[in-house]
Amino acid sequence: MKIYYNLILFVLSMFLLSACDQDYIDGISKVNLGSDESAPQITVHFPPEGYELQTNDAVGSINFDFEVRDDIEISSISLKVDGAEIKSYVDFKDYRIVFENYLYNKVTTGMHVLSVLATDAEGQTSTLDVNFAKAPPYVPQYEGEMFYMPFNNEFKDMLSLSDATIVGNPGFGTGIQGGSAYMGAADSYLTFPSDGLAAGDEFSASFWLKIDAQDTRAGILSMAPASPDSPSDKASGFGFFREGSADSQKFVLLVGNGSNATWFNPGAAATIDPAVDNGWIHFAISISASEAAFYMNGVQVSQGALSGFNWTDVGALSIMSGEPNFSGWDHKVEKGGMDELRLFNKALTPDEVRTIMLKEQAGFYMDFNGDYKEALSGDEATVIGNPSFNYGGGIHGDAYLGAADSYLTFPSAELISGDEFGASFWLKIDASDTRASILSIAPANPLSPSDKASGFGFLREGDETSQKFLLLVGNGVNATWFNPGLPATIDPTTETDWIHFAISISPTEAAFYMDGEQVSQGALTGFNWSDVGDLSIMSGEPNFSGWEHKTDKGQMDDLYLFNKALTPEEVRLLRNDGL
Repeated sequence: MKIYYNLILFVLSMFLLSACDQDYIDGISKVNLGSDESAPQITVHFPPEGYELQTNDAVGSINFDFEVRDDIEISSISLKVDGAEIKSYVDFKDYRIVFENYLYNKVTTGMHVLSVLATDAEGQTSTLDVNFAKAPPYVPQYEGEMFYMPFNNEFKDMLSLSDATIVGNPGFGTGIQGGSAYMGAADSYLTFPSDGLAAGDEFSASFWLKIDAQDTRAGILSMAPASPDSPSDKASGFGFFREGSADSQKFVLLVGNGSNATWFNPGAAATIDPAVDNGWIHFAISISASEAAFYMNGVQVSQGALSGFNWTDVGALSIMSGEPNFSGWDHKVEKGGMDELRLFNKALTPDEVRTIMLKEQAGFYMDFNGDYKEALSGDEATVIGNPSFNYGGGIHGDAYLGAADSYLTFPSAELISGDEFGASFWLKIDASDTRASILSIAPANPLSPSDKASGFGFLREGDETSQKFLLLVGNGVNATWFNPGLPATIDPTTETDWIHFAISISPTEAAFYMDGEQVSQGALTGFNWSDVGDLSIMSGEPNFSGWEHKTDKGQMDDLYLFNKALTPEEVRLLRNDGL
């Protein structure tokens, strides 16, 4: 047997030698790689262009995921953020295709640029830039605010950065401030765990609602126990719902004290005709251990005593449906819209309700917290010169800090849609320039650099110890001056603190306010926006710079613009909100 085995091995060996000698097996030969025809190709898989990182950490992390390909050989790759190299690569397992991930943990608030630079063996170089940003950490806007959903194309609580559990297929529509809002659908709603929300003996909610009355009964908001024997009349937690008919819908609040529910059912005061009242309505709920109330468009429509407020055994927060725990009497899905949902661990006062509602009616808001971004649209201002920030020195957080020949502009198209206008802001002037413009939307008319026939301009002038403020408003033919003199004059050497200003313009009258007091008011024969240019902030440039009303090197904070004329009461609310 051993002889046969050796004989077989010998025959196989001879066969292989013969095959090689007779060229039955291809020999190994060198292949010419050819010429290097093109520079490396770069693909960034993450982040996508325009990505915004949302985290409440001061410094965040992003995992950069990218790919580089070359037709011959990759020589080196450099990874940069804002022009500074953070990583380089020169050794590759595959010289033609490289896949890499890099965790960058130094992402600060603001705009950034990721650059991937790749060089091949012939020295040909490619670069790909991707813009990304880190949003400022959300700062609660009101005392006791513990939950906020703006519904900006996502179902996220901005304080915890947690996503809702989505049931069904809700979507998005146009919101109260022109952005996006929750839009309901059949058998669809959101839930959040109630841990951290169902605590303490006070609770409030604020939100905008646009109902869909095809369903004549619906649950709006609830945190209630799962008790099948009592599907809506719950002994603890709360539920807010509506019911009625196609042309009459009333709103009702139930609050549990631990033993039974108290009903807040005011009838006609909380009833709407959805065929007529078909726009956004602001709602607020306020609950303490001794009383509860709810509001519609800032008006208290129901209020009454409670013998306690209790959270025992409540389940999840349910949004835009009574399901799963508050669906009795068919108070189920609301297919309408909701926007700007805020929850509080305190009972809201009537003034707080009206302030929240008013601020959420603004069409433009800049908080100047480390960026020049308009908060509602996310759009960045065009920055002229070198303004900066007074970090931590503003009314709420940071403030705009001016500099020589520096200001901000925004397109005005979305701000000039009607025949009313309002503005609210805080100001600290720099009187080293004795003339300056604060805010304007005016036409570019070189022959009339400030006395404009349309739009408006707000300015100051005087000397180092006396600065007076003036408002000009155009009716389409000429400008009306609001120049009250002494009531609108300050001594900047002694009045060095923040001053609140408000402007209110309608087709029939205009006024402006300082620290809540109306210092000027008068009649108008119309209000006109014809041919106006950009909104200019903290300078008269480029369209309202006559008589040297140019840059204000002072500070500004909390700039709100409205497409409505502000009432004295609304001005008071806005000022008090900053105190």
